[in-house]
Parts: sequence; C-alpha cells; structure tokens
Amino acid sequence: MKNPLLIKWETPYETPPFHLIETSHFKPAAEAAIKTATDEINSIAENNDPPTFHNTLAALERCGERLGRISSILFNLNSAETNKELQAAAQDIAPLLTRFSNDITLNEKLFSRIKQIYDSKSLLDLTTEQLMLLEKEYRNFLLGGAELKGEERDGFRRISEELSHLTLKFEENVLDETNSFELHLNDVSDLAGLPESVTEMAAMEAEQRKKEGWIFTLHYPSYVPFMQYSERRDLREKMLKAYNSRAFHGDERDNRALVIRIVNLRLELARLLGFRNYAESVLGDRMAETPEKVKSFLDDLYTPSHRGATHDFNNVKDYAVKAGHKGELERWDWAFYAEKLKKEKFDFNDEILRPYFKLENVQNAIFSLVSDLFGINLRKNDQIPVYHPEVNTWEVIDSNGSLVSILYLDYYPRPGKSGGAWMTSYREQRKMDGRDIRPLVSIVTNFTRPSDTKPSLLTFNEVNTFLHEFGHALHGMLSDCNYETLSGTNVARDFVELPSQFMENYALENEWLEKWAIHYQTGEKIPSSLVSKIQEASTFNEGYACDRQLGFGFLDLAWHTISEPFDAEITVFETAAKGTTELFPKIKSTNMSCSFTHIFGGGYAAGYYGYKWAEVLDADAFSYFRKSGIFNKETARSFRENILEKGGSDKPMNLYIRFRGQEPTVHALLERSGLTGK
Repeated sequence: MKNPLLIKWETPYETPPFHLIETSHFKPAAEAAIKTATDEINSIAENNDPPTFHNTLAALERCGERLGRISSILFNLNSAETNKELQAAAQDIAPLLTRFSNDITLNEKLFSRIKQIYDSKSLLDLTTEQLMLLEKEYRNFLLGGAELKGEERDGFRRISEELSHLTLKFEENVLDETNSFELHLNDVSDLAGLPESVTEMAAMEAEQRKKEGWIFTLHYPSYVPFMQYSERRDLREKMLKAYNSRAFHGDERDNRALVIRIVNLRLELARLLGFRNYAESVLGDRMAETPEKVKSFLDDLYTPSHRGATHDFNNVKDYAVKAGHKGELERWDWAFYAEKLKKEKFDFNDEILRPYFKLENVQNAIFSLVSDLFGINLRKNDQIPVYHPEVNTWEVIDSNGSLVSILYLDYYPRPGKSGGAWMTSYREQRKMDGRDIRPLVSIVTNFTRPSDTKPSLLTFNEVNTFLHEFGHALHGMLSDCNYETLSGTNVARDFVELPSQFMENYALENEWLEKWAIHYQTGEKIPSSLVSKIQEASTFNEGYACDRQLGFGFLDLAWHTISEPFDAEITVFETAAKGTTELFPKIKSTNMSCSFTHIFGGGYAAGYYGYKWAEVLDADAFSYFRKSGIFNKETARSFRENILEKGGSDKPMNLYIRFRGQEPTVHALLERSGLTGK
C-alpha cells in the first residue's frame, strides 16, 4: 500500500484520511516531502533571473505544501490523540523539520534574493499584503540566522534542533504527570460537599479503570469542581499540590533541567542574532514591540489589579473565618471558600447553572450566534474521516452558498489528549493558481463528559472556553488572504487573542442567553433573575483573577529577559518574578514553571502578556458593539472584513482602527472588570 501521506487524498474536500494513516507512515513521508521541498527551494535560489516578488517570495510561499500537511497532522495528533509511538515519531521528525527550516533561512543565495527585494521595496509597486509578506519573510530569515557566518551558523543549527527536542519532551512530561495521578476514594464520607454530578463522573472514572469507589484526576472537569466543593480540606490540599507539582518530583519526568536548558538555549540563540535577550528577539513584530513596553503594560495593569486582588482576598478570608476556618488561608482553600461566598452573595453557583448549559445546546447556540453575526451556517458531515470516534465534522457555508471551511470538534478528555483547549488547523487558507483553498480548522477541548444519567452539562467557564476557541476558529475559517504565511491566525501573538476574547463577551449577555439556555430536563428558560446574578457576579474576584494572570505574564517575561545563563534554583527565581502578585503562603513542593506549557512547550514564550493585551482590545471592541447593538450586522460585517478576514495582511493597529475608528483605550477593560473604583 502506498503511503497515504504522499498521495492525493480522495476524501471529501481533500481532508486528511485519518483512517488510512499509521504512525509508521510519518517519518518516510516527512523525509520524502523534505526532499521535494528542498528541490523546489533550490530552484528558486538558483534562478538566474533578477529577483522579483513573484519569482522569489510568491514562489517560496508555494514550496513545501505536502510537508506542511504532514507536519500539521503529526503535531496535531501528538496533542489531541497521542501515544508513546507517536511521541517517539514526533521526537524523530521534529529535528528534521528544524534542520529543513534552517536550510531555508541559512541558504545564502535565497537570502540574497530576498534582501535585494527588501532593499528596493520603496521602488516596487507592492500591495500592502505583499509588503507585509516581504517584511515578515525578511525578518524570519534574519531570526533564522541568515546573516550568521561560520561557527555561529553551526551554533544556530545545533541550538534550534536541540530546542525542537526539548520543548516536545517538556509537554510529554506534563501530559504523563497529569495522566499518572489519581485520587482514589472508597469511603462515601470522603465525598462530603461534592455535587452528585461530580461524584457520578468520578464513579465512572473508577469503573473505566476497573476499580471500586471514586477516582478524581487532574483533568479540569474533575479537578476544578473538586477544589470548589470538597469539604475535605486535606484532600483539597493533596489535589492542589499534585496539580501544581506536575513534572517537579525529582524523577525522570522532572522538568527543572529542561526549563533551565530551554531558557539558556533561547538566550544563546538571541545573543547569536545580536539581541540582549530572547524577548527582545521575538517582540520586534508584535504590537508591544519591546520587553520594556511589555513590562510597562503589565505594571500599568498591576496597580489596579493588585488593589482589587487584595480586596478580593480579604473578602474571602473574612468569609472563611466566619465560616469557622482556622489559621492561614491557603491556596487549596481559595476555590472552596470563594465558591461558598459567591453562593451566599449572589445565590447561585456553577452547579445551579450546569442544567442550562447542555453541550449540544451551547454548540447550537454558538452556531446560531456566528450565523447571525457573520452570515455563516454549519452543516454536519459524517463522511469526513476523523482521528477518534468522538470527533465530529462540519461544513461551514457562507451566505452565498460557498464553502468557508471544514470544522472538526473534539470535546472530551482522554489519556492521549493534552489538557486545556485550543484551536488549530490541518490546512490554512491561501489563494493559488486562481483557486481559493479553504482551511481545515479544529477545536479541541476537555469538557465535562456525559454520564450514565446526564448529558454533558457545561460549567459557565466551559461555555466561555467554547466561545473563546470558536473565536480563534472564526479567525482561521473566515480568512481571505492571498498568502498562507499571513492568513488566519498567523498574526502578531498579542493580536491573535482579540477574536477569541471578543466572543467571550456574549456569555454575559441576556439577549443571547435567553435565546437558547433552557433546563435540559424541564425545558424552562434560564430565569432572567439568574442571568442578572451571572452578570453581577462577573466581576466577583476579578481583581484576583487579573492579578494571577499578570503573575504568569511577569514570570514569562522574567524567564525570557535573562541576560546571562541561568544556573540558580528555579523556584527562587519564580518566587521573585511572581512575588508582587502573590497573596498566599509559598508551598515548597510546588512550581509553576515546570508545567507552564504555554511558554516551554507552546508558542507563547515572551508572549503570555498577550492575553491581557488582547483583553484591552476585546473590551474596547465589544464596547463599540454595544453602541449599535450586540447583534448589529453592520458592526459585525466590519469586524469580519477588517479583523477576521484580514489575518496578518496589514499591521494589527491599522486593522483595528479600520474596524473601530480609533485606537483602543484601557478604560473599557477596567470598567468591565470592576476595577475602576477599587
């Protein structure tokens, strides 16, 4: 049988034939595709004609299509449905891809052609999008070592290939640690305070593992409600310490050495390229531009946030004391007493809301929302191959009947799936030879599973997560760019969260909730009084939440602004970096950095601040929607045409101003967060 990764896919919309692909196919396919792509690139570099945008930049865009689809399948599966064999394949192939990438940026003849075009760009009649592609590729080549010589070139290759190994290993260790822990309970008294829905899921987990009693895990649908409701303080402590000490146990899965090696290699790489630190090397094409501007941004938010966090902390602490708590308020007490205080203050909690958030209803409501706003409709297609039976696929159709995208939805936790939620793609949008090649987009989550007696009932936070990831998906699906490098979510890291966080705003809107949120048993519409409570509670502990996020941003920035190789104790460094945002006593056995996959495994190194940066954008954008109505089609059309369709085809602030008419201000965020008066 021919390798399915190397032949034309005879599937609906040329989607990946997951049913034919085996792990053994990946490495030979990657090696063959690299050889083909290398030949294509060499033909561009060796072209004797004078370099032009079309015979160099546009030609480079068309190279390596097959390699791109192979690597996207491999690494998407490695996150969503992995096993030891697939992880080993990823470890084998990652350095091959890095080596190939280096062969491109270190190709002197190819860079010479690109530099000639770049140096004469003011004389060329380039469109804004073409100019953006030229500038992005030129910067990519510089960051890829194009101007390095001799030993420095060799060092660049060595470092980048090693980093490709280490970041994958970091993620593997965190996943293994998450999967390996279980809190196995056999005494019903240990379940005190836990809602029936939570214990039922724990009983199902135990049954699947062929054990008696109840099993709680570190996956969000199990961990979060346990911390909110369990009256067993000793068990909450055990769970929290397990979660916050992942890959920090001094064994073969300990990530301490990896953290140090990764940050030192990143520093070495940055220095080779002439930068003082790694953050400086990656922020040049971001909206924030420099580490100093990022630090200033975080500092500006810190003052009102920490003031609010201290206010929130004292409120919960006072409540805990009145409820009989003795001694220090520890981190494992926070979610428990915060949830009780919220229940007392607003007369509702997550469990009261769950019956109104049946997953199928939430899904259909989001489908309807994006139809109302952006004119697209979703149609299920069970003929498209999937990588797991739980994945379902949808055709996304525009108002004129044309295909917008294929959407994969993968909802529930599995041992082979990383934690959290994300949007990704198997094919990105681009235009080639007169064809508009539409994207294949995927949303992967870890939502609460259905039980033996109940459907999947989401928490309010899970509804937010669904909206968030669908915003990213819209950015990918609605893309209307010429070049893949600029399409969809291929934008500045501190701009990419705007569509996702913008969509979250609808979770608090009565106009949206009253259309669809009904009790899964009674059919009763969610009471307006309950929606009012959700809205009133939306700023509950928001100061604490913002302060916590800023702590992560400070930690990320600290790791990536080191100017000398790091050889100290990482917990001491971490404590100093996050220190000003901490309100709880330090727990010696825990460490954030060792499981901080966003920055040591994902793509947010020196970019975690982008979540808060984008909150400024999304709060300002939604305040603009409010002025004309949150379902106003003209405002939504402008958001689609100027933000969602444009990808990275222009500078982010230009796109935002085109939509909004002005630059954003921080006022809308502080007001929405309830931090203006604290």
